[in-house]
Amino acid sequence: MSVGLNPLATLKRYELVARVLRSNILSGRLPRGFVLKEGSIADKLQTSRAPVHSALQALEEEGRIHRLAGQGYLVGPAVAGQEPLRDSIRKITLEIAPDIAEALATRGTWQHFYEKIEREVAASLIFGEFRIIEAVLAEYLGVSRTVARDILGRLHERGLIRKSQSSHWTAGPLTARDLRERFELRAILEPEALRLAASHIDYAGIAAISAAMPRNGPVDDEELEEALFEGSVARAPNAELVHVIRKARFLPLAANRALIELGLPRNTQAPEEYRALLDLIARRRIDAAAEELRAHLHLMAGKSLARLKIVSVLGRSFVVAPYLAEI
Repeated sequence: MSVGLNPLATLKRYELVARVLRSNILSGRLPRGFVLKEGSIADKLQTSRAPVHSALQALEEEGRIHRLAGQGYLVGPAVAGQEPLRDSIRKITLEIAPDIAEALATRGTWQHFYEKIEREVAASLIFGEFRIIEAVLAEYLGVSRTVARDILGRLHERGLIRKSQSSHWTAGPLTARDLRERFELRAILEPEALRLAASHIDYAGIAAISAAMPRNGPVDDEELEEALFEGSVARAPNAELVHVIRKARFLPLAANRALIELGLPRNTQAPEEYRALLDLIARRRIDAAAEELRAHLHLMAGKSLARLKIVSVLGRSFVVAPYLAEI
């Protein structure tokens, strides 16, 4: 079947991901209680996390999965006392119809590689300044220069790389000042966006996240923050404000992900910090929640700066990708 004849090739990527997950839930290959996490699904389907995030939200709205606070989603409706099945989706042979597989392989080619390049660039900028060589990036991925430019454009849009005066793509260095300023910007804007969003917040969803959070044990702080943000702050009726906040959030999130992949532990105090904030929002105490959010961001800034300092002392501990030339 050629791409031009495949009607699924026009679907959005998240719709294709949702179809794969939905069919495997219905067939029982993804059993009731199985834990679904964005990162592992993205790796399994060779896509980025963004379409997986949207697909999981769509399946939650259908009632086929439900949120497990800080841990992803569980297959099936919420059942009291249900034990999560924490196996890896990588071990499961998913049933994927040929037309869906073809559409996934041809739709949005740059998205296949974006997550990988984002991780590599985010890890590099912690250790210095690098020039990104577009031709080498295309060769490294085995794609056209057009696809490489699409990836670089997305990184630039998110504020992870920049163009120099000589029109070269550069990344880093990530300094303490960079992180501090991003968190200062967030601490100014996010509490006010939360106040603006008061009449648009998904209070039931926020309450469900709060109720489902484990009293003990680790949580995925990145997924928890994403769920909190999307259910509250991102609902402010000012699209430009939300856009600015999203861009300010991206660099700290990418840096935190890179630090974890380099071996630093997750923030073990995150559950209690998030629980206090979630509870205030769920009880519609928005002014108090806004001040709690401001304090939470200041705490996060301090912890992020401390983690960055640790890595700078330890020195580089990863192999730089060939398309990155240190300046």
